[in-house]
Amino acid sequence: MAEIIQKDGIWVFDGDALRLTPGRDKNVSVLRRTLGELAVPLGALAGVSFEQGRRSGRLRLRLRDGADPLLHATGGRLTEPHDPYQLTVEADRYGVAEYFTDEVRDALLLARVPGTPVGEYLLPGPPLPLTVSAGDGTASFDGEQVRLEWNWKTEDAKAAAGPRTLALADILGVEWQPSAGLENGHLRFLVRGAPVKTRAKYDPNAVELWGFKRDPLMALVATAVQVRLPHPSAAVPETPRAADAPEADHDALLRRLRELGELRREGVLTDEEFTLAKQAVLKRM
Repeated sequence: MAEIIQKDGIWVFDGDALRLTPGRDKNVSVLRRTLGELAVPLGALAGVSFEQGRRSGRLRLRLRDGADPLLHATGGRLTEPHDPYQLTVEADRYGVAEYFTDEVRDALLLARVPGTPVGEYLLPGPPLPLTVSAGDGTASFDGEQVRLEWNWKTEDAKAAAGPRTLALADILGVEWQPSAGLENGHLRFLVRGAPVKTRAKYDPNAVELWGFKRDPLMALVATAVQVRLPHPSAAVPETPRAADAPEADHDALLRRLRELGELRREGVLTDEEFTLAKQAVLKRM
């Protein structure tokens, strides 16, 4: 077993999983403290690294693509203080951190864990029920439906429509975007049949975020919903190879392009997934 204890947190590796416990130091973010202890199975890891600095170093875990709903829901936009897969290491513990890194790397090699993406989530997401208040509203999720309620700071027309209840079956996707500079952030739910171009300030399916302390907690709501949606690896159906399927006529391929465009507008496909699928269709044309 390998263990490293720091003010920033405690990491323990038993050969099968890593347990990441946030520290109680005042500098530990509210997101990490609320998320609590994480159990990361060895099979979810793609790698580990340790970087030394003059005053402190940093342990970093790299997870396999698609293994963690939190990383997918936040799209790599979690800043350093909120990232649960980073640990600040004091200079007098560099030797312990290097030993910890070697132990995890050796286990990955012995278990022959590939660094390739996975087809299902390997971490469960935050426990339910979950309620977070930030920005212009409150978002609650019980596993079956999302409820959005507004506060006195909500734009009038949006507040006048009253609270929103969204069934999980009607949610196609979820976005969490932190505020950056003068741009506000948001927690947005992509709902079947609803437009997705509206600014969060006016969107009844979105909570607008202004960069305050509790904003990152909305990422937990996004994660809890994300883990209950189809895994991103299943978003784009595999296109049959030309040798395995009869040649499609030109009209059928045009219809497929239109369908892909509709899926992107509805939020089912990301821009990257749409581009890959479109290229596959164009090659067949």
